[in-house]
Amino acid sequence: MKKFEVLEHKADLKIKVFAKGKKELFENAMIAMFEAAQYKPLAGGEEKKEEIKISSFDFSSLLVDFLNEVLYLTETKKEVYQRAEFEELSETGLKARLWGRELKTMGVNIKAATYHQLELKKGKEGLLEAIILFDV
Repeated sequence: MKKFEVLEHKADLKIKVFAKGKKELFENAMIAMFEAAQYKPLAGGEEKKEEIKISSFDFSSLLVDFLNEVLYLTETKKEVYQRAEFEELSETGLKARLWGRELKTMGVNIKAATYHQLELKKGKEGLLEAIILFDV
């Protein structure tokens, strides 16, 4: 199963994420965001861990808020995250640990995950699918 694909968009970055469950959807969205924008970690650098807790209005908002929190941490700590472990994940909140490494380079500077054209649905073979547009 592929984790994501990059979709065509004129000015911004648009991805479609696939997952078997909600936790995997969030982790795959984070990984896809960084891979599609070519954020590269420092090879052999020390692995860093961050803990986050987020509350939101609904599940779609929680996904956008999660991605924006990860982008904020990347911007402020100069780290790129490659793995997420969710201690809690509900329709309106999450508690997670992120693992990553120091940011070496980035291809496209992502400003934010947006609600514009955001789609969450159950697709083929019962997989969860999310379409997310990023402002670059």
